[in-house]
Amino acid sequence: MNGAGAVIPASMSRAVDDITGGTGTMDVVVLAGSAPTSGSATPECDTVMTLTGVNSCTTWTLTAANDGNNSQVNADVRNAEFVYFAGGDQCRYSAWKGTALEASVESVVAKGGGSGGGSAGHHINSPIVYDACNGSVTSAEALANPYDRYISFTTGMFQWPNYAGVINDSHFVARDRMGRTMSFLARAVKDGLAPGGAAWGVGVEEGGGSLYLDRNGMATQYGKDAYVVLADHQPEQAVDRKPLTYSGFKIWRLTPGSTFDFKNRPSCGYYLRSVTNGVADANLYTGTPQTNCGSQGGSGTLAETEPNDTRDAANDATALASPGTVTGSMKSTTDRDYFKVALNSGQTASVNCAVPTAYDADLYWLDSTGSTLERSVNNGAGSDESVSFTRTSAGAGTYYLELEAYAGSGTASYSCSVTKS
Repeated sequence: MNGAGAVIPASMSRAVDDITGGTGTMDVVVLAGSAPTSGSATPECDTVMTLTGVNSCTTWTLTAANDGNNSQVNADVRNAEFVYFAGGDQCRYSAWKGTALEASVESVVAKGGGSGGGSAGHHINSPIVYDACNGSVTSAEALANPYDRYISFTTGMFQWPNYAGVINDSHFVARDRMGRTMSFLARAVKDGLAPGGAAWGVGVEEGGGSLYLDRNGMATQYGKDAYVVLADHQPEQAVDRKPLTYSGFKIWRLTPGSTFDFKNRPSCGYYLRSVTNGVADANLYTGTPQTNCGSQGGSGTLAETEPNDTRDAANDATALASPGTVTGSMKSTTDRDYFKVALNSGQTASVNCAVPTAYDADLYWLDSTGSTLERSVNNGAGSDESVSFTRTSAGAGTYYLELEAYAGSGTASYSCSVTKS
């Protein structure tokens, strides 16, 4: 789910690998509500076809609601393993509710494939869709009146596993959309659109932001920040033609590489912001968490974000909970991935890496200057690696975990558990 319309290669490669298991190929269908006004007629497929593991990519531009019943479109979708909704106008996509196309997309996910999209395509993949069928609303307008005529919703279209009660939003920080998401959530709670009296907003930033949700409900953020916003009680004031008042929205900021468990949604790691008479608190996009979950989003997993090929560009795992997990892949035969780790005096770090059969990767434990303290260099593709190190010096110290491609490469993910004792 992308903050802008373009396909993000890193997260799309992750989808390809998860769906194919790192072997074989898959087919992609792109659905668009209108043709691009400039450049390539198939920009999404142009990107998708550069990725390893993609066999074909077909673009369908559907301009009328009844196009959702086109037999060839539905045959192509049902034969695909991934459906990508292009950017544009989510109102056109919501018009496909109840057509054969809705069921066809659902069948792709049901058989183990995926669905996603950017901008409007991000919106349509949430169970509560801000459809913009009456026009686009700004944060100022939505906070001044949560029942503004530009605010309308489509519900009951796509209900993806582990993603209940969510309203997606895109171009999130660049277009200052936190305020309108807050208003959407207050409406959803007030009007009973979300189950259990709690509504969740997922806002993804443009310029490369992408939130990838796996089949187990674990989301990983790529490229730019995303935000998860929770409204878990009734608004103090949410009525037509009056400004919104809502105290205590819970907000999780997801930086690139951090995770959020939508199956077991965390009760920690958030900061609080409120709206009073239509005026939102300052600093909506940053804040100090009320409680610390050990890593952003409340999960003990950190996925690599490139470039992290040097110690200076290392992904920061110092706040990772113990036991925690770092993941990534050897994308080329010269790839190196670095993760920064901190240890206190007397602490031992035990690292165990499960390496996929697509390549042979070696594991190194480095000090702050880059000198090797421990290493594991078992031979053979798919050979697991492990190291253990105890800090004996006084105080805390910075170390680096390095995964280095020895032979082969691929998009299949390694997974390294990091335990401090």
